[in-house]
Amino acid sequence: MANISATILTFNEEKRIKACIDSLRGIADEIIVVDSFSTDRTVEICIEQGCAVTKRRMAGYGAQRQYATSLTSYPYVLSVDADEVISPALRASILKVKKEGFTHRGYCFARLNFYCGVPVKHCGWYPDLQVRLFDKRYANWNLHDVDERVIFHDDITPCRLDGDILHYRCDTPEEFQATEAKHAGFMARLIMADGRKISAIDPYIEGMKSFAKCFIMQKGMLDGIQGRDISMRRYHSALAAWKAARIKQQNNPQPKEKQK
Repeated sequence: MANISATILTFNEEKRIKACIDSLRGIADEIIVVDSFSTDRTVEICIEQGCAVTKRRMAGYGAQRQYATSLTSYPYVLSVDADEVISPALRASILKVKKEGFTHRGYCFARLNFYCGVPVKHCGWYPDLQVRLFDKRYANWNLHDVDERVIFHDDITPCRLDGDILHYRCDTPEEFQATEAKHAGFMARLIMADGRKISAIDPYIEGMKSFAKCFIMQKGMLDGIQGRDISMRRYHSALAAWKAARIKQQNNPQPKEKQK
């Protein structure tokens, strides 16, 4: 039977972390937790549950996931977040692969996202395929601050497993707003790095584009009140990111080229 290392990123997840760990029982032969200096009981709970815990300040999701991967003992790594739970169907799929032996270097599966306890099937939130089980000898995380993903050294098509990973994004709209605000800060850095000149109107245009993409193109309208709320938060998140990037750009103007 093959061994699997599981990694979990945490920050103030005392309400959710035990459910996450419990869903990994029998799947993971070790659980590595990288905590971003939680101020609640997250670390204490992880230690009580037999996890190996390391503290590291968050500098971006991609870098944090790669660091967690570097701490694992076994070639195959299952990466989950503290607010995620392996569903019974996905658990059966992973256990089957674990028992029979790995035949692929990477495996993907759908992620079912919940908004305030309600499963969301549109808004770009489903099937939301994730490569989360992979052979670290042939892959690594791309180190992006947000929208991080596993990249393989060779041209590899991950094998899709049946079942979903259940992602409980938030219990309240305010919690989702706080998460999106944090993501907006990471996005502002990426926008700045792109070097595009940002006008006063650009943040509003980008905000409307994000809303339209989520509500219309990704059919968020079919998710009712939840779809509307998620789409509006996408608007405000994009608006905040582009406004922050514009302010930084104004405070750090590029030197003008000398005229010949």
